[in-house]
Amino acid sequence: MGIESIIGVVISLMIVAAGAYFAGNKLNKKDTGSILKQAEELAGKVLDDARREADTITKEAELKAKDAAIQAKEEHERKTTEKNKDLQALEKRLTQKEENLDKKAGLIDQKEMDVLKKEQAVSQKEQVLLQRDEELKKAVDVQNAKLEQISGMSAGEAKKELMNIMEDEAKHDAAKIIRAIEDEARETGDKKAKEIMALAIQRYAGEYVAERTVSVVPLPSDEMKGRIIGREGRNIRALEAATGIDLIIDDTPEAVILSGFNPVRREVARLSLEKLLADGRIHPGRIEEVVAKSTEEVELSIKEAGEQAAFDLGVHGIHPEVLKLIGRLKYRTSYTQNVYLHSLEVAFLCGIMAAELGINVKQAKRAGLLHDLGKAVDHEVEGSHAVIGAELARKYGETPKIVHAIMAHHEDEKPNSVLAILVQAADALSGARPGARREMMETYVKRLGDLERIATSFGGVQSSFAIQAGREIRVMVSSDQVSDDQSVVMARDIAKKIEAEMTYPGQIKVNVIRETRSVEYAR
Repeated sequence: MGIESIIGVVISLMIVAAGAYFAGNKLNKKDTGSILKQAEELAGKVLDDARREADTITKEAELKAKDAAIQAKEEHERKTTEKNKDLQALEKRLTQKEENLDKKAGLIDQKEMDVLKKEQAVSQKEQVLLQRDEELKKAVDVQNAKLEQISGMSAGEAKKELMNIMEDEAKHDAAKIIRAIEDEARETGDKKAKEIMALAIQRYAGEYVAERTVSVVPLPSDEMKGRIIGREGRNIRALEAATGIDLIIDDTPEAVILSGFNPVRREVARLSLEKLLADGRIHPGRIEEVVAKSTEEVELSIKEAGEQAAFDLGVHGIHPEVLKLIGRLKYRTSYTQNVYLHSLEVAFLCGIMAAELGINVKQAKRAGLLHDLGKAVDHEVEGSHAVIGAELARKYGETPKIVHAIMAHHEDEKPNSVLAILVQAADALSGARPGARREMMETYVKRLGDLERIATSFGGVQSSFAIQAGREIRVMVSSDQVSDDQSVVMARDIAKKIEAEMTYPGQIKVNVIRETRSVEYAR
């Protein structure tokens, strides 16, 4: 029983006693005294029980307090013991480190003593060598003087005579070597060049181009055409004025055609129109805002494309404006071949062939990457793209070798270096490989027909066949009308006529075939 319960019982008894007292007024004194006596005895008994319970609770609390104190003391002693162990281990490690440092200091002192001894020995040897050197110089002077007396020539005259003799011998040997090299080059040069070009083609596999003519923007529905045109055509006029691109809205279902000469502007117009269609708000003010934002995005894309090309090739130090021009080639095509990808391909091919020839690979890649730089601006500046590209490269600090390679890759300037020849070869490989350039079907068929028409226009031609996607034409001639010598002349004349009358990518091989057959039957 708790103290609170005991106190409650006592209070209850007191209330009972008080009630009995007041009730005693009505009872007799004998009964009242008896009740009071019983109440007093019960209260005394309750008080004794309460005291005993209180003593018990007090003793239990004291025991718990002592147990808690003992546990806290033990925990404190345990932690103190652990800390003492850590401190002892740390002290031991510090003592070991001090011993090691003392040993190292002793070794360093010993090494310093050894170095000083070696320095003293070296200085002594150096003095001895200097004395011997002076003695040798004196002996050489004496010998030279004796030789001059014997030969009757001074040292300068003797040197000059010896150099003349050696120069004549060197020239003679060099002439022999040059002649041997030229003979060997004539024999193996053509074969080696073909091997290098074949190796370059094998090691670099470029993607095939996709046929693309105009930019087409799909529409969610034909109702959008009216919103693009706007009231009285104000929206379409604002879009054409902001982008410089013509919008063709005709009966083509759910499509708008963008027509323009400048591929960068056409890309800006395409992005702008797509954003306007996605947004749904099409009015002149919104059009100008979207076109400005799309222009910034395209310019950023151009810059990133130029930087990525330089990074992929490992070519550094290119002027930022040149990198922008390289990025603009991403939106330029030549015979449907993307000029940006073509430039990367030429750079890789130049690097491969340069490595085979043992010349500067990075310089070759740089020239290959920049060779078509003029195509980024040739519609804005008059002149050949090779000349324009060379002038831009010179303007932005490229070396004379790079400038010359750009200028000479289409014979605008006669190539006078191996680098220029490499760029020419890589450019021809990239443009002439199968699948690199693709024409529209109508143009392709017409070109094949023109080739066969030109070939059959010569006398003595029996038939002609355009093969290899129009890159080769085989002409069959009558052996009775055309001789072997005449077939050689005919091949050259057909090639000249093709060059004069046709426009085509790469080169076309003319193969004149003259065949004589003798047939007899054994019966």
